[in-house]
Amino acid sequence: MYRSILPHTLPKDYFRIIRMFSTKALSAARAVSPHAHATSTTQCLRMFSTSNIVNQKVGFVGLGNMGRHMANNLIKAGHEVTVYDINTTAAASLAEKGAKVANSPGEVASQVETVITMVPNSSHVIDVYEGEGGIIDSAKPGLQCIDASTIDPAASRQVHASATKKGLTFVDAPVSGGVGGAENGTLTFMVGGDDESFAKAKEVLTDMGKNIVHCGGVGTGEVAKICNNMCMGISMAGVAESFNLGAKLGIDKKVLADIINSSTGRCWSSDTYNPVPGVMEGVPASRDYEGGFGTALMLKDLGLATQAATANQAAIPLGNAAQAVYSTMTAHGYGKKDFSSVYAHLKGDRAE
Repeated sequence: MYRSILPHTLPKDYFRIIRMFSTKALSAARAVSPHAHATSTTQCLRMFSTSNIVNQKVGFVGLGNMGRHMANNLIKAGHEVTVYDINTTAAASLAEKGAKVANSPGEVASQVETVITMVPNSSHVIDVYEGEGGIIDSAKPGLQCIDASTIDPAASRQVHASATKKGLTFVDAPVSGGVGGAENGTLTFMVGGDDESFAKAKEVLTDMGKNIVHCGGVGTGEVAKICNNMCMGISMAGVAESFNLGAKLGIDKKVLADIINSSTGRCWSSDTYNPVPGVMEGVPASRDYEGGFGTALMLKDLGLATQAATANQAAIPLGNAAQAVYSTMTAHGYGKKDFSSVYAHLKGDRAE
């Protein structure tokens, strides 16, 4: 990653030293101008690394609502990015920002040092990696593979085994934080893999996220993600039910939001991603539930949770109930709408 201007082996305290110098530089700048407070030590580090050091070749496969922003942040960080998506328009939009466009996942893998995949489900991941002419077929030994998709933990372990036989490294690294987090580079990555693979993957993941968490061995990132999303799906349905009941009983939605968000009912679904139109700006509810995390994707993740729960005899009655709600929504045309449209569904509105 740093071989263009630095020796192969970095001093043990290299990053501590760089941080020390960037902090001193920031202090000096503040002494000259009090307005320099807007630049953080982290920003100083990123400016230093982007302009002088980072020149890794990174591939990105899957440019959906999340992936396109993540790939764009890699470009902004100074990486040489090659992309692929079956949606050629999505790939072209990244090309306008400086990315190279490949014609297949295998072509991406043959040109880069690290490949990141973010595709809809387990079968897609297996096909992208293990299919004829896929990543594993086309990669040179040593390629770092990072799968940010949300899939069955067993599928991650299968691909890991196949990648290892070819001399590749593989970690599962699903994300949390939504489209806003992807765009702003503040995602949480839940990473499954050995210590060495995690440390290597973190170097790239920090250019797309704020919290990079090592969950354990391969597959545990997916475990964390499906548990988190089950909780999110349940809580969103609960918040939507509460606001729908409040509307039926005549309380103003913003008054109810202020009360809930300063009381024991407060949660992410109420204070950050409120499902009621007119309560918050900048969330899917304020734009007809467009541009967020699709209901069909939430249903898929709840399916992964219930499948895992059945296999391991874990009781998830609320998870099962949430799955039924989102299943009904998908059948009634809400599949492509953000999952917070559960509020509109409960109101009895038709999906447009």
